[in-house]
Amino acid sequence: MSNGEADVAHIEKRVSKNDVVRYRALVRLQGHPPQSATFDRKTDAKKWGQQTEAAIREGRHFKSVAAKRHTGAELIDRYIQEILPRKPKSFDPQFKQLMWWRAQLAHLSLADITPHVIAGCRTKLGAEPIRGGVRSPSTVNRYMAALSHVFTVAVMEWGWLEDNPMRRIAKLKEPKGRVRFLSDDERKRLLDACRTSRSPLLYPAVVVALSTGMRKNEVLGLRWSDVDLERRVVVLEETKNDERRAIPLAGLALQVIRKLFEERGPDCPFVFPGKGGTSPVDLRTPWETALRRAGIEDFRFHDLRHSAASYLAMNGASLAEIADVLGHKTLQMVKRYAHLSEQHTAGVVASMNEKIFGAQQ
Repeated sequence: MSNGEADVAHIEKRVSKNDVVRYRALVRLQGHPPQSATFDRKTDAKKWGQQTEAAIREGRHFKSVAAKRHTGAELIDRYIQEILPRKPKSFDPQFKQLMWWRAQLAHLSLADITPHVIAGCRTKLGAEPIRGGVRSPSTVNRYMAALSHVFTVAVMEWGWLEDNPMRRIAKLKEPKGRVRFLSDDERKRLLDACRTSRSPLLYPAVVVALSTGMRKNEVLGLRWSDVDLERRVVVLEETKNDERRAIPLAGLALQVIRKLFEERGPDCPFVFPGKGGTSPVDLRTPWETALRRAGIEDFRFHDLRHSAASYLAMNGASLAEIADVLGHKTLQMVKRYAHLSEQHTAGVVASMNEKIFGAQQ
């Protein structure tokens, strides 16, 4: 018996035409391909079945010979050489993550890289001292995701493994997403400080970020080839999610973009150019100065994106609409704004009830 269930290993007696008796052991476990082997002795078949079942349950069994022949170092090296160059936007951070995993797993065969081994590495990863403390759960999860894709490619494309051991590794629980948005008064103070900044590009950049919900690198890296003033839209061909995204331009954001277009330098590709016009502007110092002058604390440039999403929610946009504007593939990332949408919905329902039933005392 195993975990209250009948033995998974089934032993079948086989007799050949020459009266030679052999025993075939068959192991079936839900979620795994069946494994079988044939032996001269029944005791050997039973032993193999028990060992194979235990190995599968512990994530140690890979029938593929390749899993025993290839090492963790070979796996990660091949991925870095063949797959990672296809992901230019995430190349640098994932290279760093995978090199950490390589240091832990290089000497092991793929057959020996079990969920238990990976879980131990995960614990080490989260406790390892780094500048400023230790890695956050979200950072650990990003390291795990990088390694998981390596194993997925090894299974699906290279045939080095039959299963991804990461499927049995739980992600760390992450804190709820931060939602820090500007109040009406904070927004006015910040825009006033940006308007009088020594950098003429700070104010329009902040206006565009607040109006569109674009990420910092999307705003500052914006090129004139991405902007269609006739259609009043910005089209981002390359985004964090590797999907094309169209973002409407309206109101003040449209005005400041038009003004920048009129004042643009010859042959300058960037909407917010740095010195020389060959790279985007660096607004770090002007931004920090504006925050101090406006008396605003605990606020990052990325929080302009949260502010835009919060304003959308408070003005009646659905979570699906907010996700579409921000470029999220699922609603999970925008659920943090749900309470703001619910407040608006409650107001709409109250207004509707008052109109059809009259004011109730």
